[in-house]
Amino acid sequence: MSIAEKGLRTREIITKAVCGKGRKFSQETHIITPANNPSSILGCWVINHSYSGKKVGDVIEIIGSYDINVWYSYANNTKTDVAKENVTYVDQVNLSYLDRNLRGNEFEVSVSVVQTPNAVEAKTIGSKCSVQVEREFSCEVIGETKVNVVVAPVQDDELDDKFDDYSDIEFDVLDDEVIFDDAD
Repeated sequence: MSIAEKGLRTREIITKAVCGKGRKFSQETHIITPANNPSSILGCWVINHSYSGKKVGDVIEIIGSYDINVWYSYANNTKTDVAKENVTYVDQVNLSYLDRNLRGNEFEVSVSVVQTPNAVEAKTIGSKCSVQVEREFSCEVIGETKVNVVVAPVQDDELDDKFDDYSDIEFDVLDDEVIFDDAD
């Protein structure tokens, strides 16, 4: 039975809403060449992370950078130094949900860091250092979209000041299939 057959009406509303969502976990290995031939890695950390996101087609493109600092020993573990390198990256986040009713080209992209870039492993490979970094982002596209809502079967004259709370209004329980059948 359709919504019209039940005597209900719908109304289209244009509202700002989350129209797309996505999430991406990345692992990347960076090769850093220190000034001296490293004997061993004493520590490694990632600092100065910065990023921005924009919608490109049906994906969110995150462009960012961070500094990798590797503290290492050299000269048969008799001296230490820190190798520093700035790394840039581009992550493309596929949207697992995208509302096709997104109106116009004006929308906002919100990118949140779920896991900041973090060095999970650092090791020497000959005269270089290999650093494995993990990071994770969550993204949302926020824009105007059109939604259909069911309008309560109440006349304007019934909405006088006699309803201080709306507990006296009876609403029919709607079947999800009916709502989605008519909305499509």
